[in-house]
Amino acid sequence: MKVAIIGAGNMGGAVARAMAQGTKVCTSDITVSNPSKGKLDALKSEYPEINVTTDNKAAVKDADLVILAVKPWKIEEVITEVKDEIYSSNSMVASMAAGVSTHQIDEWLHKSFQELPSVFLIVPNTAIEIRQSMTFIASVRSTKEKNEMVMDIFREAGEVMMVEERLIPAGTALASCGIAYAMRYLRAAMEGGVELGFYPKDAQQVVMQTMKGAVELLLAHGTHPETEIDRVTTPGGITIKGLNAMEESGFTASVIDGLRASKI
Repeated sequence: MKVAIIGAGNMGGAVARAMAQGTKVCTSDITVSNPSKGKLDALKSEYPEINVTTDNKAAVKDADLVILAVKPWKIEEVITEVKDEIYSSNSMVASMAAGVSTHQIDEWLHKSFQELPSVFLIVPNTAIEIRQSMTFIASVRSTKEKNEMVMDIFREAGEVMMVEERLIPAGTALASCGIAYAMRYLRAAMEGGVELGFYPKDAQQVVMQTMKGAVELLLAHGTHPETEIDRVTTPGGITIKGLNAMEESGFTASVIDGLRASKI
């Protein structure tokens, strides 16, 4: 499979690196385009077999999968530029731009003399850089085989969930924005640790390991978070007092409000 990635920024570059480390796409079959050469040179120095170019049309020519990793306001411009190089019957076009629907992409791709290609919305988070992303994928006019091909590529970069397009905004809030929300909890807990007497670096280590341990418990036991909470709380104990104090300050409500606010 030949893959073209337009955009070598934070997400486009991370996807290219994750693919190059995987087994589903040959590194020599990956082409990345970007308007400036600096990011391309950095990518090429890490993975010499990756093809790089500043010419978007050249990048997508003969590509089976075209990934648009550009800002939302650049999507229409890029599609207009390259659409004549995309051959519809077997091609796949994927957008990673937040808030851009498959309907909008179809309108920009539309040409009366050929069928529209399969279109995907792909929403990873920044942990794709270390192949630990939570990635959501939605598709239109695709086949089961094509869906599996795209999912297999991103499975090598973390967890993947195929969803209806209507859930893409919610997935963005929960997982993409969710990275920032998890970091904000970590920072808050660190600050609490400093108030309790730890040095900041030590507090960060403690909170990071605690968060990691909490996730590993859920993965190992396959339990609901409340089950693990019950295991550590005792009647009249300090944990339940702390939880109640957090809830009194609006912990759960504030998290839900933040997710609602960030749903596009």
